[in-house]
Amino acid sequence: MPLQLFDNILKLQGYAIDNAKKQFKQLLIATEKSIEQRKQEIVAHHLQHNAFYQGLISDHNAAWEQLPVLTKRDLQQPLAQRLSNGYTLKSVFKGKTSGSSGHPFTFAKDKMAHALAWAAFHHAYKEHDIDLNSSLQARFYGIPLSGKGKYIELLKDYVSNRKRFPIFNLNDEVLERYVSRFGKSAFHYLNGYTSSIVLLAKYCRELQQPLQSICPSLKLCIVTSEMLFPDDRELLEKWIGVPVVNEYGASEVGLIAMENPQGEFIINQENLFVEVVDSHNQPVSDGTIGRILVTDLYNLAHPMIRYEIGDLGSLKTLEDGTRVLENLQGRTSDIARLPSGKVVPGLTFYYVTKSIISEDLDILEFVVIQREAALFEIQYVSTNDMNEVQKTKVQQAMDEYLEPGLTIIFTRLESLDRSNRGKLKQFVSFELRF
Repeated sequence: MPLQLFDNILKLQGYAIDNAKKQFKQLLIATEKSIEQRKQEIVAHHLQHNAFYQGLISDHNAAWEQLPVLTKRDLQQPLAQRLSNGYTLKSVFKGKTSGSSGHPFTFAKDKMAHALAWAAFHHAYKEHDIDLNSSLQARFYGIPLSGKGKYIELLKDYVSNRKRFPIFNLNDEVLERYVSRFGKSAFHYLNGYTSSIVLLAKYCRELQQPLQSICPSLKLCIVTSEMLFPDDRELLEKWIGVPVVNEYGASEVGLIAMENPQGEFIINQENLFVEVVDSHNQPVSDGTIGRILVTDLYNLAHPMIRYEIGDLGSLKTLEDGTRVLENLQGRTSDIARLPSGKVVPGLTFYYVTKSIISEDLDILEFVVIQREAALFEIQYVSTNDMNEVQKTKVQQAMDEYLEPGLTIIFTRLESLDRSNRGKLKQFVSFELRF
């Protein structure tokens, strides 16, 4: 693979990654005073240049704690209406959230903000001796099974020096092939959904052979997108055979926190501001569980100020002022077993939701419920009923990503049931699992 291909591709797309890395190094020594100043600057910028954000605030002199909390539902309107003056849909980085919380939306970052987000990943990974330009990644994620989306993801994999292990079916036959691949390539690290890599570790336990003994070049396992419980960490460390690092992030803001080599869950306080608040949107003291809010301090194109990420957690401050994510709750994911024997992580339903997400669709939130092995219910909140074309599209996606023969029923509701923590869980299975 050509040296620095990942960074060079970013540069070709207009993302000044070299400048972003230099700026990020300067931000590493930022003081509390400079962070407070940047918070005020980003608010002032959007109050002056962003009509969408102006419409959310009645008092432009409000203190930080009185600023509105930006919810995912607030962002479920056309992206063009949310961009700051001077930015267009063609001049920004655009992305779409998975809707894992049940609230899918599109978002934008100006090019420097996007480059800074990648600089944060570069820095965090380098602490573990992982180079995004040269370290070979075994990626346990989903991938579109056909069409343009599939080839875009494969191109991203090549540019990012990673080989993909699709997670749509993780039965023993598939895992046997995956383990065999580790014996043929010099992977440096795994990265992927926690539940998927846990299934791989359980398979290695059945073999009584740690994965690292099959792939001696392997030196790290990064898990993300789902909760990492202590017993799962112990399982992974033993049967993957390498240190396990927990990563916490979101596509709309980038890296929020990542464990350092000492096991401390370090908050990215260089280009983000992370806070925990109570039911009245007021900051809580260290160690107190509350709702996690994230502010992108450098996104000039689109406001992400006091943005509610959808998880609960608590923070603490180390003696040197470093902020640490002490407790993270949420992001749990069920595993579904289908009639054919396929074992499917709950986040597979991310790819099904993609088929029903578009700017002109009125679906505000949704959940997928597995009632029986072959019976699924999609409950959704929308201003209009889904039409037969939309329902057929979802059925076809289920057939493609999961397996044919599944029955889907659609239920439109005024609101969806939430857990006692207030978080919407996108996938729930009532089917007995192993």
